[in-house]
Amino acid sequence: MIKVLIADKNFLSRVGLELLVGELKGFDLAPSVCGEKEALINQLQISKPNLLIADFISLGISINELKSICKKYTKTKFLIITEWLSKKESVEVLESGITSFLLKECDKIEILEAINSTIKGEKFICGKIVRFLSASSEIKSSNSFIKSLSCDGFQVTNREIDIIQGIAEGLPNKLIAVKLNLSTHTVNTHRKNIMAKLGVKNTAGIVMFAVKNKLLETNFDF
Repeated sequence: MIKVLIADKNFLSRVGLELLVGELKGFDLAPSVCGEKEALINQLQISKPNLLIADFISLGISINELKSICKKYTKTKFLIITEWLSKKESVEVLESGITSFLLKECDKIEILEAINSTIKGEKFICGKIVRFLSASSEIKSSNSFIKSLSCDGFQVTNREIDIIQGIAEGLPNKLIAVKLNLSTHTVNTHRKNIMAKLGVKNTAGIVMFAVKNKLLETNFDF
């Protein structure tokens, strides 16, 4: 059985997640958390869940505290579901050690996809968050732009991250293939899939995504 712990101070969000997970076969719900940081820590220690689904903001937990919790409970996969955060905060959440990141406006299908991906150790990020982070500063400040974004999930595997980093470093497909012990055809397929997920049409778009999400070390600050 996959043990799941839900932590959210918002009653409707918490109960909704409990009902959703309760319908899944092979999943066992631990007593949910609706208190502060100490309540979450206590339940993590008691339940030792395989998956934590949490709105850390509602629990009064800072991003630095979230980072410490992720570092301590390495056997637990983290699926964070929050309201909109700023670009800086969103990047910090993605770098905290969590596995997946959704918005509270995501629908049932996307949440289920995120749960299944997260359990497997695959990153799953709401499409709105990905495109929000990838957009230029001029565009992403527009509320109309944010409303137009698709919420379709962005599932990125560790292999795709490796390929994004290779592309951002300027490596051709052949060298990326050699580096990752893959065929050139496989790398090319991954490249096309990545571009489709990011909604970009060229290598520059992939590079910008890598830089803005700190997958590539640079001296630039976005």
